[in-house]
Amino acid sequence: MAQEYNRNPAAVAALSPEQYHVTQEDGTERPFTGEYWDNHEPGIYVDVVSGEPLFASVDKFDSGSGWPSFTKPIDTATVAEKRDTSHLMVRTEVRSVFGDSHLGHVFPDGPRDAGGLRYCINSAALRFVPLDDLEAQGYGQYKALFTKEDA
Repeated sequence: MAQEYNRNPAAVAALSPEQYHVTQEDGTERPFTGEYWDNHEPGIYVDVVSGEPLFASVDKFDSGSGWPSFTKPIDTATVAEKRDTSHLMVRTEVRSVFGDSHLGHVFPDGPRDAGGLRYCINSAALRFVPLDDLEAQGYGQYKALFTKEDA
């Protein structure tokens, strides 16, 4: 019933040098340089390694940081949080569960009216699937995220 996701060795081998550095070596792309930091198209963002759905454009906001920022993941079961003490600070790293890709970090300075979190994610860790392509790419169940339920 549910699609299975896993760490795909062929996908890892096909990563660009920056994608590899970010996802496999816990790197960070420079702000305002990633492909999706200023993307406003409707759709979902999936792990570039495993294809697992991670974030939706309906939860994306402009944090001014230069990285794609989201208030929450599509499903908290698809992201793992780890204590990160690198760079002489304490942060919470975000990784994809199945692909084990480093995605970025989560901070408690997001929009208060949306839960207060800011998932600050590297574009290099993501692949964007436009709303119109969700069905064709096997993510049709996520179209419901983009329908308004007005009573």
